[in-house]
Amino acid sequence: MEEKKYQIILYGATGFTGKLCAEYYHSNYPDLNWAIAGRNKEKLENLKAELNLDCDIFVADSEDYEAIQNFVKQTKVVLSAAGPFARYSTKVVEACVECKTHYTDITGENHWVKGLIDRFHEKAALDGTRIIPSCGYDSIPSDMGVYFSVTRSEKPISHVTVYHSAKGGASGGTTETMFTMGPLPKEMRDPFLLNPEDTVSDIQRRNSSDDFSVKPISGTNEFSGMGLMAFANTRVVRRSAALFDLNQKSYGKDFTFKELGSYSSKAAARITSFVLISAFLVIATPLRRLVRPFLPKPGEGPDKETRDNGWFRGLFVAKLQDGGEKRFEIYGSGDPGYKSTSKMVCESALTLAFSDDLPFGNEFGGVLTSAVGLGNPLISRLMKAGITFKELS
Repeated sequence: MEEKKYQIILYGATGFTGKLCAEYYHSNYPDLNWAIAGRNKEKLENLKAELNLDCDIFVADSEDYEAIQNFVKQTKVVLSAAGPFARYSTKVVEACVECKTHYTDITGENHWVKGLIDRFHEKAALDGTRIIPSCGYDSIPSDMGVYFSVTRSEKPISHVTVYHSAKGGASGGTTETMFTMGPLPKEMRDPFLLNPEDTVSDIQRRNSSDDFSVKPISGTNEFSGMGLMAFANTRVVRRSAALFDLNQKSYGKDFTFKELGSYSSKAAARITSFVLISAFLVIATPLRRLVRPFLPKPGEGPDKETRDNGWFRGLFVAKLQDGGEKRFEIYGSGDPGYKSTSKMVCESALTLAFSDDLPFGNEFGGVLTSAVGLGNPLISRLMKAGITFKELS
């Protein structure tokens, strides 16, 4: 790729997570050649002054393709924190594909990612442009955790179940995304929504439903229940497995994946699962209009204490094809949705900007996942940034 003026441009820099990303780069990478971009010049200038940033500013409304293209063509990587992504980031991705600029974001909007795959995967693949959505808490812990489990097991794997537990807060951006999505049509609820055509076997289809059960998790004192982000993460992991399969690096024949929540007691598992189901039902009905005003507004989010005291953990139980079992863990301190999300997506963008050993070589591209598009170089960066990946057994 030709030499670009900037290494990274952060779009949506004045939103709640965007600002955390700006702080992360400013605090940890003082020599980074980067810029900030967004819709509102005054807010961008205020952010620059508040954080004492030494970087350029680009003003671009999400509907102004020319203004978006103007900044996209000048950078090696765009990191978008501008959600809901279906509303604010489609033209950014379009410009990235057009200008052969790598892209990453923090979306959990699978229906939007499906649209990106349909529109842009082929051209991005031909040009070696990596478009990698879902590089925050959706869906790096699940996707990179499964990748780590598979690549650190010497033997082929038939199935992985992850049990996620976490402590953190919610922001207005996340709730806005959930409420703008509303009820999804049946085809968008497909467990293999993001898979390339003809990559799903009958065995995989039979063993990949979105159900959950409340029962003890063997080897722990915890109980399984519904996973908060399972609906988004499972689709991403299945796309990773399918893309690796197509590139002759299979996770294992008829590989399947399940994601559940991990809770401290049976009662907690039951109550949380019931609350989550109720919340999803509300979002799928006109009742969401009554509930929305009581929840955080876009730009609002958990305070610094909540962000600092948060954490997330994923326990990965891998069933080997020979009948054996291995266990792996990913752990990060800091609120998963914000402090850890900003760290994960910032390191993903840096991996795209600086790694010369990305999976499948420099010419490889498409609408990818973190596992397929970033792989081991990202794991190395995340571990240096304090997120641990380890084998338990």
